[in-house]
Amino acid sequence: MPARKIPKNHLFVTGRYASTKNGEMRDFESLNEKDYLILLDFDPTVASFEVQPVKISVPGVPRGYVPDVLVHFHADESGKTRSPLLVDVKHTTDLAKNAAKYAPKFEAARLFAKERGWEFQIIDETTIRTPYLSNLKFLRAFKERPQETSQIETILTELSNGPLTFNELLDSLAPSDHEKLSWIPAIWHMVITQFILADLQTPISGDMLLELPKSP
Repeated sequence: MPARKIPKNHLFVTGRYASTKNGEMRDFESLNEKDYLILLDFDPTVASFEVQPVKISVPGVPRGYVPDVLVHFHADESGKTRSPLLVDVKHTTDLAKNAAKYAPKFEAARLFAKERGWEFQIIDETTIRTPYLSNLKFLRAFKERPQETSQIETILTELSNGPLTFNELLDSLAPSDHEKLSWIPAIWHMVITQFILADLQTPISGDMLLELPKSP
């Protein structure tokens, strides 16, 4: 249960985000927050996340302070689990303009998190709005789209001899531009579901290198 319900606001973009990781809708009250939730949804190290998770008492602030997200992580290969991360998502101009107002809230959040063995972090658009986010926004439409098993098997076979660029893979799968159109959704589905590996930190292009995951 969120500690605070996000009201409709005519000054900011608010709404609900359908989280595939949590299996339910999550509220947001800025585009930065929505984009951050997308990053969390596709981060393999993240187990789950809560929005508007806790209310923190702050001297001089009658309504207290509610950070935006609490992130829970999976254990790594060694069995170690990162401490939960309490996050406030802000815009850089907002942080600069309202630094004095936010200072006691952020300090209270740091102490609150430390007492519980958590971390606290302020995240802005400089770490959210990246080529990786743009790629996820494009690819997520292909994640739940059913694909032909025969196409997936053929793609795996084509990549079994080594990496290929996106264009090279398409050329190997179909001779004509019209036929290539039927293969594109299957390729992107396999990328976003990690049957195929690609460097999603760089913009998507025909020269993007695609390869199969290495065997353990």
